[in-house]
Order: sequence, then structure tokens, then C-alpha cells
Amino acid sequence: MSYAVKSLVQGSRELIAFRIGDQEFCVNIMSVREIRGWTPATPLPHSPHYVLGVINLRGAVLPIMDLSLRLGMKPAEPTARHVIIVAQVKSRVVGLLVDAVSDILTVSDADIQPTPEVSSDLEKHYARGILAIDKRMICLVELGALFNEAAESEAA
Repeated sequence: MSYAVKSLVQGSRELIAFRIGDQEFCVNIMSVREIRGWTPATPLPHSPHYVLGVINLRGAVLPIMDLSLRLGMKPAEPTARHVIIVAQVKSRVVGLLVDAVSDILTVSDADIQPTPEVSSDLEKHYARGILAIDKRMICLVELGALFNEAAESEAA
């Protein structure tokens, strides 16, 4: 099956693939509002460790989260090459700092393999599956699982 962007067929979905370090992840394209360049964030006191701060997005205050920290990886050191994925996560709009956006993928449910049993509890919680595409391993992330209600209220 070709993974190029094309009209969706029954049982398929579009995903945005992005890089954090040397790993690839993807999220459902329906949760993505926009992709923008890195903008330094104003820190917020008493916010969770993965919240870098807030930015002004066309008059709205947008919390920026270091997705690598939230995934248990080493913290990002943002540069002009980093991007912010503005996403709808449950009832909130958040900015997710990632290294780069790499692809838009169209996949069927059959292309998504289950997360291996060797995964950590945190990974089992947010990882909805693995895509093996052209010698690449891409983890499908469920954003709602990463930012539960407790985390959302902490970030507010």
C-alpha cells in the first residue's frame, strides 16, 4: 500500500509524523490545528516539568509542552529548526514542541501493529500502536492519554 496522501478510504486515517531526537512518532491529523515555527515561551511558575511556558497565539494564551520530556526522554533544547504542533487535546488547545514534522501518512487500521509487551507502563498508556513503514518504526501517540485531566488542571 502506498502511504502518500490520497482520498481516504473506509477504515483508513491520516496521521502527522514528527521527530523527537532520532525517534519518530505520529498523531491523528484531526487533532492538529496548525504547525508553526518555534517561539520562545514565557515560563509559568508551578507548572508541570514538561510545560515550557505560554505564548501568545493570535490573542490567545497557548501552553507549550516539551513533548520529549512528557514522553520520558531528555529535554529539548529548542532552536529555530524546532516546530510547535498546535493540537486540540480533549477540551484544550496546546502547543507541542517537536524537532520536526516529517510526513503526512494515510494508513489503514491493519497497518497499525500492537505495542510490544516489553513497553513500559507509561508507553503502554500513550502508545496506541506501531507503524512499520519503509524501514521506519513510527509510534502512534494518543494525545488524550498523555495529557490527562490532572495534568490539564496543573497546566492551567
